[in-house]
Amino acid sequence: MLDLERFLPYRLSVLSNVVSSALAGAYADRFALTIPEWRVMAVLGRSPGLSAAEVAERTAMDKVAVSRAVARLAAARRVARRVARSDRRCTELELTTAGRNVYNEIVPLALEYERRLLAALTPTEARSLDNVLGKLARHSAGPLTVSENAKSTRGKARANGDGGLIHSATNTTARSRRKP
Repeated sequence: MLDLERFLPYRLSVLSNVVSSALAGAYADRFALTIPEWRVMAVLGRSPGLSAAEVAERTAMDKVAVSRAVARLAAARRVARRVARSDRRCTELELTTAGRNVYNEIVPLALEYERRLLAALTPTEARSLDNVLGKLARHSAGPLTVSENAKSTRGKARANGDGGLIHSATNTTARSRRKP
């Protein structure tokens, strides 16, 4: 049986949802933004001129979710689309003046939330967390594989209902974006 409370992918997913929801509380009502919309704005605030596909890649969000967020942001005149100079078949996204103003108001709220969250850690723990998250991000970018140990226990795992243990999922596959 899979012990979810100790299963790292589950724990990371839950923590991500809790942190995102808490941060959204600072901007959702005040700016009428959803979490996906803020993620798009955050990426474009740092890297203007990206395509929707590039935003999806950088945020590990589903392309459909990015497309919907961009459509809502464009309708609210917070994001503008323009034809890419390098390839007229592509569209680049950037924050409008109104979008930049909202971004500039949310960033201090986000940084304050991060500061309060990290206050629970010592400076050494914060550096270790940063290092561990970097290692996990690099390691998770590999192809989705089933380990030899999981293969040998697959029958038993299926009997227990968890379908085998999956290791090293990439953020860019639809399968890996599903919540465990």
